[in-house]
Amino acid sequence: MNLPDWVWAVTITAFAVMIAIDFYLVARNPRDPSFRECVAWVSFYILAAVVFGLILTGTAGATYGGQFFAGWLTEYSLSVDNLFVFVIIMTRFAVPVKYRQKVLLIGIVIALLLRGVFIAAGAQAITRFDWLFYLFGAFLIYTAIKLVGPQQEDEFSENVALRTVRRVLPTTEGYHGASVLTKIDGRRMVTPMLIVMVAIGTTDLLFALDSIPAIFGLTQEPYLVFTANTFALMGLRQLYFLIGALLDRLVYLSKGLALILAFIGVKLVLEALHHDGVGWAPEVPIVASLAVIIGTLLVTTVASLVKTRRDGQRAPQPAAAHAVTTDDQPRASEVAMAERDAS
Repeated sequence: MNLPDWVWAVTITAFAVMIAIDFYLVARNPRDPSFRECVAWVSFYILAAVVFGLILTGTAGATYGGQFFAGWLTEYSLSVDNLFVFVIIMTRFAVPVKYRQKVLLIGIVIALLLRGVFIAAGAQAITRFDWLFYLFGAFLIYTAIKLVGPQQEDEFSENVALRTVRRVLPTTEGYHGASVLTKIDGRRMVTPMLIVMVAIGTTDLLFALDSIPAIFGLTQEPYLVFTANTFALMGLRQLYFLIGALLDRLVYLSKGLALILAFIGVKLVLEALHHDGVGWAPEVPIVASLAVIIGTLLVTTVASLVKTRRDGQRAPQPAAAHAVTTDDQPRASEVAMAERDAS
């Protein structure tokens, strides 16, 4: 794709305006968003991505449009998996509920900036070193095998960037509202709000170690890689609140992601062999990639919901408490109300 500079400028400006509006709404009224609000915003970002993909298909052709949709769906599904760790980070740092929107938004902006650098470096490397396709493919297959293997309990470990921030910057013990900086006894200090933002932003960059090679396995166009990544991250804040309680029900999500990553890894290796003149190595069309990605996500989601529903039905139900109706003892409902008032 030979795009003029103004296309990049308009695209980046549009994303910046969307983020600015999002930040203004969060800063004006920090709170725990309602279910309806989250549904509306997630639907908006999904619709925006679909419309962008359709416009791209109409102007640049079905091949590039298909590459965008395949990349966006892959990045979006990997971003949903990242929410597990975001939940752990929020819990570990005890972020107040009404400030979690701001933390997520700024953390996502940090992730977008870092991913932009990563994408630019990756695109330049791929154009100069074709053998990177073999490396990316092998890494994706290795990651898929790890996802299929025995899963350890999810936990968050501080990365180098976060440890450096903690060591270099004086940090307060507790939160000071939504501020990232404060003064104590005349000394300027950072608050845990900045630390958790750095944690989310840099942790997401670690996830990009598999998501960026994955999307480069679907398209080598930097513009498509950038836009697919940005659309996948844009609605992540609202998605956190929307499906945070449902993440435990997606029990087969890691298996589905493993299949997608393994498929893209094999696709990368085959295309590298095809490019190097190996006759038996086929070139996998983007339509096949889309079919595998969409089919895997649908089967994974349905299978997960069916399993959790069956497990819930098999779980033993607590014995119903007998109602106490004598004059000498209060009713069970009255006891519950009294305990609630006392707490």
